[in-house]
This record gives sequence, structure tokens and C-alpha cells, in this order.
Amino acid sequence: MLKRNSEDGKTKDIKMVVGLISSVPQEGKIIAGQLGEQRQMSGMPLREGKTHGNDVIYIVSGMGKTNAAHAATVLNERFSPGIVILFGVGGAYPSAGLEVGDLAVAKKEIYGDEGVLRGDRFHGTEFIGIPLLKRDGKRYFNEFPLDRRLIRMALGSSLLVTRTVSGTFVTVSTCTGTKKRAFEFEKRFGAICENMEGAAVAHICAIYGIPVIEIRGISNIVDNRDKDKWNIGLAAEHCQKAVLNLLKLPIT
Repeated sequence: MLKRNSEDGKTKDIKMVVGLISSVPQEGKIIAGQLGEQRQMSGMPLREGKTHGNDVIYIVSGMGKTNAAHAATVLNERFSPGIVILFGVGGAYPSAGLEVGDLAVAKKEIYGDEGVLRGDRFHGTEFIGIPLLKRDGKRYFNEFPLDRRLIRMALGSSLLVTRTVSGTFVTVSTCTGTKKRAFEFEKRFGAICENMEGAAVAHICAIYGIPVIEIRGISNIVDNRDKDKWNIGLAAEHCQKAVLNLLKLPIT
């Protein structure tokens, strides 16, 4: 809650905007139905409204890191949100203990592609010696932490929906579609969930100094690609319910 002096000298409480981002419309149909009419901003679908007393801006970014970074930048530049919630579906790595329809909450996001490959060994950007971001005395290489207070609140709200696990997420440009690479990435990063947008949104929010949380419904187990075993609809439904439960709490 922000406080601002009005013209009569009295202090007024001003609610901060909550920014929501998903990559595709299917991930946010339930939430979109509670907001206003869709309009376009900077080439992206956007809706505004109130949910559980929160002023909400919801942007559908499009798939991938560049689109997600664009959405997060527009959100921060145009609306100055107090927090950002990235949500949608993702794939769980085999040893994460997650099943289709479960929820995952990111403790940190890792860029899985940025770095150097020497032989069969991957090195992140720290190996190059060039951080992706320097801010407030911190140097960020491949890893971006998410907001711990929001994580605790998200875990509480998510548990009202289905089983929820928190851990490391990996953001990739190429989705993993083989058992071999699934185990390689799981071991390399100690990760529970793979996606295509998270690190980019966490990166942009770190630039602006805005708290960010990422919640994903598990649509599939990362393995040899078999879409017959996926359930995107269930994953998206559970994820949106968790986000709406989170919005009931005093997150701002």
C-alpha cells in the first residue's frame, strides 16, 4: 500500500497495480473473464480491471524470452506495478516429484542457454565474465532470484488448489523433447520445471527493482515428447486458481 498526500494535506492510501503476464491466452482465460475488455498495447493483448480489490493489468506476451521481456518492459514503463505475477504452464523434470496438474513455484530462474558450450560441458555467463545485469552492487549472471515473501504467500494460496512444489526453474529457447536432455538439464541446474519466459521476466523486473513471482501448472513431464500425455487445460486451470487465491491476500 502506497501513501500519497492529497491537495487538502491529508494522506491517502493508494493501492499498487498488480501486473500479470502469461505467454498465451489459453493460460489466462479464467482471469481474463474477470477483467475488462481486451485492447492492444504495443502489439500485445491487454486487459485491465479489479480482482479481489486489486487493480490488475494483464498482458499476454506471446511465447519466448523476447516477447516476455517486451511485456515486462511495457508493464513497468506504462503502469509501474508494485508486483508482477508470471503464470502459465510448464514441464516438470522427471525427478521433481510433480505430476500433470500439480503446481510449481519458482525460487529462482536460470537462463538455460546463455553461456558457452565446451565439448559436452555447459558454462554460464559467469565463465565469460560478463554479467547480464549489474544493479545495487549485485552482479547477475544466469540466475535471478524471485521474491521470497511472494513465494511464501504463493505456496499458501497454491496449496488450496493441488499439490505444490517450489524450486529452481530453467528458461530455454528450445523445449526439451528427449529423456536424455531432460536428465542432463535436471542434473545441470538442479531444476524442477522448464519454461520459455521466466528468466526474461525475472531479469526485467530486477532491472526495475520490482518483486516478481512465477507460478506454473504442470502440463507435462519433460521426457520423450508425447503430447497424448499432456493436459494443458488442467494445468492452466489449476494455475489460474492459485493466482486468484494469491490475489485474495494482502500482496501489495
